[in-house]
Amino acid sequence: MSAAKQIVLGVTGSIAAYKAAELLRLMVRQGWDVQVILTEAAQKFVGELTFRSLSRHPVMTGMFDNPEVWQPEHIAIAERADVFVVAPCTARAIAGMAQGLADDLLGCTYLAVRAPVVIAPAMNERMWTHAATRANLAALQARGAQVVSPGEGELACGTVGLGRMAEPAAIMEAVTRALAASAIS
Repeated sequence: MSAAKQIVLGVTGSIAAYKAAELLRLMVRQGWDVQVILTEAAQKFVGELTFRSLSRHPVMTGMFDNPEVWQPEHIAIAERADVFVVAPCTARAIAGMAQGLADDLLGCTYLAVRAPVVIAPAMNERMWTHAATRANLAALQARGAQVVSPGEGELACGTVGLGRMAEPAAIMEAVTRALAASAIS
């Protein structure tokens, strides 16, 4: 029997963070071992206990959490990853990843990971269509990141438009494709 796939799930500060719990549940149901990283902003929307309960692992929230190994935690997490997923992925997280900012655990782990990257953006339509966001997404895609495009619907600001995080099932499909592609190469 093969070892469980190792998934790193980054959750950033968006109202869509509640959908990440469902995504995590689907991943665990597949038999995948999931390490969750919650950004400081994500913790304003969702609780660490939810993700710890669903993943059955400690949730990483900061650069200086107690490491499980002697190595810096962001390096250890990155080395274990078969796929690195950020869902929801805010405009700030997209910009930070595109610019290579290593100012939090998520950014440091992203820079250290060599596994396929899947991001599921979530933001207001104006933010989604802004030239800076488009350029940052293009940079990430040029480096191989797979973007699960957001859907259209009611947004947190009360307007209707493009920017809702894709549904967990669509993100799961992208992660499954990334795992299959990495197994081939």
